[in-house]
Amino acid sequence: MSDRKRYVVVGTGSRARMFIDAVAGSQKDVAELVGFCDTNLGRMQWHNDRLAKEGHAPVPTYADTDFDRMVAERKPDRVIVTTRDCFHDEYIIRAMRLGCDVVTEKPMTTDDAKCRAILETVGKTGRRLVVTFNYRYAPKRSKVKELIAGGVIGDVKSVDFEWLLDTSHGADYFRRWHRQKVNSGGLLVHKATHHFDLVNWWIAASPTRVFANGALSFYGHRTGNGPAHRGQRCRECPATAECKFYMDLAGSEGLKGLYLDTEQYDGYVRDHCVFGDDITIEDNMSVSVRYDSGAVLSYSLNAFMPWEGSRIAFNGTKGRLEFDDVEKTYISGQGGTAEGETLAQGARIEVFPHFAPSYRVRWEEGKGGHGGGDPRLLNDVFRGAGDDPLGRAADHVDGARSILTGIAANRSIATGQPVEIADLVKLPRR
Repeated sequence: MSDRKRYVVVGTGSRARMFIDAVAGSQKDVAELVGFCDTNLGRMQWHNDRLAKEGHAPVPTYADTDFDRMVAERKPDRVIVTTRDCFHDEYIIRAMRLGCDVVTEKPMTTDDAKCRAILETVGKTGRRLVVTFNYRYAPKRSKVKELIAGGVIGDVKSVDFEWLLDTSHGADYFRRWHRQKVNSGGLLVHKATHHFDLVNWWIAASPTRVFANGALSFYGHRTGNGPAHRGQRCRECPATAECKFYMDLAGSEGLKGLYLDTEQYDGYVRDHCVFGDDITIEDNMSVSVRYDSGAVLSYSLNAFMPWEGSRIAFNGTKGRLEFDDVEKTYISGQGGTAEGETLAQGARIEVFPHFAPSYRVRWEEGKGGHGGGDPRLLNDVFRGAGDDPLGRAADHVDGARSILTGIAANRSIATGQPVEIADLVKLPRR
C-alpha cells in the first residue's frame, strides 16, 4: 500500500499549475494527484492533456457542485485550494469539515467575516491549514530575516516599504477577475498579503492599527488614459494597433489553452480592457500600520510603474538595513518568466550600522518563481518543514495576520478612519 499522501486540487487556473506539476513531478514520490474540481471542464482537461504527455494517467474531474462527492470518492488527505480568492473560505471550510487538511494559495481569504469563519473551523475540527507564502522562501528575503533576527540593526522601530508593479504585471490584475474587489479584496489583500506577511515575519510582530488611502488613478475609464474608442475586451477592440496594453490571448500557448479555448464552459474572459468601466479596485495605495512591538510601517503599492520591484528599509536601534529588488516583467499564465524572478544585478542588501561603515551582504541565489522561493516552499508543503530556524512555514494564524492588514486598509479607505485589527478579528494564541 502506498504511503504517498493523496491530493485533490480545486480551482485549475494558472496558479494551480505550480502545485499540479509538483505533485506529478518533483514530489511524486510522496504525493499522488487524485482529483480536479472546477467550474470549467476545459481547464481541467487542459491540465490532463499536459500530464498525459509526461505519461501521467488522467486525473478524475469534478464540477464545482460535486466537491463533496469528489472528497467522498477520492478520499484525499489534503485539498489544495487555488480558486478565486473570494471562494477560498468556502473550500477550506468544507474540506476541513469533511476531514481533510488544506493547502491554500494566498490570500487565505478576502474579508474579516470569512477570516473569522476559517479560524473557527480550524479550532473546531483540529485540521491543519498551510498558507503558501512563497516570498518567505526566496533566499534574498530569508537572508533579510536572518540578519534582523540576528540583531544586526537592533530592535526594528520603523519600516519603509515601497512596492512597484509595472505596466505589464500590474496591468494584468485589471484584465482578470482581480479587477473587482468582491473577487480579490483588491490589491491590498490579493497582492499586498505577500508584503504584509513578510513584514510580520521579518520583524516578528503582529499588526494592531491601520490607516490607509487609495484610489484608481491610472486604469479604468474615468482616468482618461485609455483609447477614446475601445472594446470591452482586447479581442474585440478597435484600438488594438494603438493600445500599449493590448493582450493577444491566441499568441500564448498557456493563455490560449487555459482561457481562450475554454471560454465556452463558464464564460470567463481573460482579456478585459484595463480601462473598463467596471473596475472596483485601487491601483495607487498607501498604508500606515502600527505593530504590537511598537514598530510602525509606511507602505505604498502602485500598479502602473515603468519597472517592477521593491525598495525596503528597516530602521533599528543599532542601524539601518536596506533591501532593494528589481524583478523581471511577468504575466500570469503566459509562460516564460516566472513570477518574482530578479534581474541580473537587480537586488541589494546593505547594512548601515551606527558609528561604522556600511557593508553589503551576499546570499545564495535561487532559481524558480518568487525569487527562487517556489521550489523550497513546495518541498516544505509536500515533505514537511522540518527544523527551520527561520520559521518559514505559514499556518492559519499567519494567513490571518497578513490579510487583516489589507482588510483593515480597505475599511480605512472606505471610511477615512483608522481601523483597529482587534475590532475585526480576535487572533488565536499559538
